Amino acid sequence: MRFAAFSSGEQEGLAVAAPNGDFHGLLSGDPGFPGSLDILVRKGSHALDEAAAVLEKGPVVDLDRVTLNPPLSAPGKIICVGLNYVDHSIESGFVVPDYPTIFTRFTSSLIGAGASIIRPTVSTQLDYEGEMVAVIGVGGRHIAEQDALNHVIGYSIFNDASVRDFQKKSPQWTIGKNFDDTGAFGPYLVTADELSPGAKGLSLQTRLNGVVVQNGSTDDMVFSVARLISILSEAITLSPGDILVTGTPSGVGAARKPPLFMKHGDVCEVEIEGIGILRNKIEDEWSPRSEASAA
Repeated sequence: MRFAAFSSGEQEGLAVAAPNGDFHGLLSGDPGFPGSLDILVRKGSHALDEAAAVLEKGPVVDLDRVTLNPPLSAPGKIICVGLNYVDHSIESGFVVPDYPTIFTRFTSSLIGAGASIIRPTVSTQLDYEGEMVAVIGVGGRHIAEQDALNHVIGYSIFNDASVRDFQKKSPQWTIGKNFDDTGAFGPYLVTADELSPGAKGLSLQTRLNGVVVQNGSTDDMVFSVARLISILSEAITLSPGDILVTGTPSGVGAARKPPLFMKHGDVCEVEIEGIGILRNKIEDEWSPRSEASAA
């Protein structure tokens, strides 16, 4: 199943893809609206099945004529993994880790497909990072690696747009990874049964203005989805609705010579085989200073 969360006017909506590729859905004010993906994921896979059956009977939704939202607008935890591709570790000047490099994002940074990633006024070093997302559907602690994929309800796409100079201001990456409107997430939640176990073997490509800048495979991850869940759950109780952003392959702008950073008017696309294409424009942040200078 493939779900899209959206807004139309003042109402939230949810749609599911039919076998012919059309999306059918309902708005929050419609009779029978099953609820948001945040709610459904927390209820489990049976709730997604029931929601899909209802949504398929709804009218066709043209996703080009609505506002796409992040599949989950309020994940309990956004756990991100750095340096999870060998080539990216090397290009970034780090040794390939023997334990995952973990940081977190906040929900205030999330935007949906089609929304603008905002380049902040305080920096010109806005970089792209195409990544796959695993969505937790069954919580737990001390999860064995061989059981870990039973805890994943679906997958999505993320652009972990990073403000590099702020990322490097301290040993912790938090600020550079959490500027408002820099965490593009979507456009769909694809249920785990639609993909290979652990979403292995999927091509991952990032394009900036149509030019391929990252080209990898989820097979290249240092720590697989199952391994990450097992390791994380040694310390952290995972909950339904948590998302795991699993790292980016090589080709980031900061590692290029000269560096390649995103600027106003650029279009960045992240495509993952079997999941979809996450497309966002880049827009400069409004500021009183920029308005004053324009006047």
